[in-house]
Amino acid sequence: MSSSLLHPPSHLSPAVALELSQSAPAVLRNVPSTNGTYSISSLWTAAETPELWITYEHLMLSCLRTGDEESAHLCLKRLTQRFGDDNTRLMALRGLFQEAVAKDDAALKQVLDEYESILTDDPSNIPVAKRRIALLQSLNKPTEAITALTKLVDASPTDAEAWAELSDLYVSQGMYPQGIFALEEVLLITANAWNMHARLGEVLYMAATANDSGSEKYLAESFRRFCRSIELCDDYLRGYYGLKLATDRLIETAPQASRPSKGDTGLPPPEIETVKRLNEVATAKLSEIVRKSAGGEAGWQGYDEAEVIAAKELLNRDAANITR
Repeated sequence: MSSSLLHPPSHLSPAVALELSQSAPAVLRNVPSTNGTYSISSLWTAAETPELWITYEHLMLSCLRTGDEESAHLCLKRLTQRFGDDNTRLMALRGLFQEAVAKDDAALKQVLDEYESILTDDPSNIPVAKRRIALLQSLNKPTEAITALTKLVDASPTDAEAWAELSDLYVSQGMYPQGIFALEEVLLITANAWNMHARLGEVLYMAATANDSGSEKYLAESFRRFCRSIELCDDYLRGYYGLKLATDRLIETAPQASRPSKGDTGLPPPEIETVKRLNEVATAKLSEIVRKSAGGEAGWQGYDEAEVIAAKELLNRDAANITR
């Protein structure tokens, strides 16, 4: 079996997901169904390895991504035969399958009703609660999704994924202070997650550019978060991209930022010379990443193509401003 089947399908590229879904008929033929007949001794057989069931789940999700509903249904059927209809994880997978094959919003609302019925009987069913939230977002009901997520994080306050999703929902509604708070909760759980430091930097930067109230404070904190991100991961493109944006703006607003606000007891704004030096570092690092990634050099592959293009455009825009 392909090792890619043991990795979450959401982390796979579309090309790899398509390749895996195309292999589904062969995989399913090579591992025959047991027709729901299991014994205690079967738990120690080769066919009963944990990797087998992980493979079925990930293969099902890859097939749904590429429209192979028949193979996805067969994977779901075998999982159900093994673990039963009442397994909480399978309830969510079954709902996901129904969402994928739904033809219109009316069908999706029926799935939503099923989720709500399940949660009425068992409010602690976290997998189904998360699927319900995802479906509310698909049906363009952000307010209801936010309400459901706040209840979820109240019940499970160490769920970093739920806090991150709540932050994204708040930001989508322009509620930046709430989005920032939710990301700070993520970092209390995963303090060394460089991508989340960068994400918090991005939200702080958006808050700084959205309105004048507190913009200097937001911008300075954004700068610090991007610095922490690249401190934790030296070649993190999004961290350097954000640092470049934040330092550019700090340099532009330096005269205003140099005057502390009355009653401001927070951290002082960064020194302008420090900002300029870090701007140069971010520019140089982005140039290096773009150049070596485009050249296919060993150790510089794996960057998201869209992010590399965005970095190149940012550098080109900066060069054009200098030329003028």
